[in-house]
Amino acid sequence: MFCVLTTGLVACTRLRTITGMLIAAGMNLAWRHERVHRFFSRACWSTDHVGLVLARLIVATLVDEDAPLLVAVDDSVNRRSGKKVHGAFWQYDGSATGTTKTSRGTCFVVVGIIVHLPFLPRALCLPVLAACMSSTGRARSPSPPS
Repeated sequence: MFCVLTTGLVACTRLRTITGMLIAAGMNLAWRHERVHRFFSRACWSTDHVGLVLARLIVATLVDEDAPLLVAVDDSVNRRSGKKVHGAFWQYDGSATGTTKTSRGTCFVVVGIIVHLPFLPRALCLPVLAACMSSTGRARSPSPPS
């Protein structure tokens, strides 16, 4: 299921919906879209585990053995307002313009691996892990459903 969805995500040229990914992967006639919705709503999987497997795959296939491993980390604040925004709090925002360096919003820490692909003239950062920062200053990773 995951491989089909990943293939559909890469091959999709329009909106990346579940139905669009099934059509792009050529599985829309073989599988009902409810099967894929069930994969997201009821399956027990960890985004951290998927990210670590993806990181190992990227290092094994896209990074030369003698090349240094370059990792990028981003923790920019996504400005959000309102009392019902989950995970939003006042925090330091180094990317804010002006003299006020605090913003209210959510902060996702994203880790990516920088790779050099032969068909691109510049480096590319492939994100592999993400976590939402809490008001205590700790990154909260989504836990698998019980």
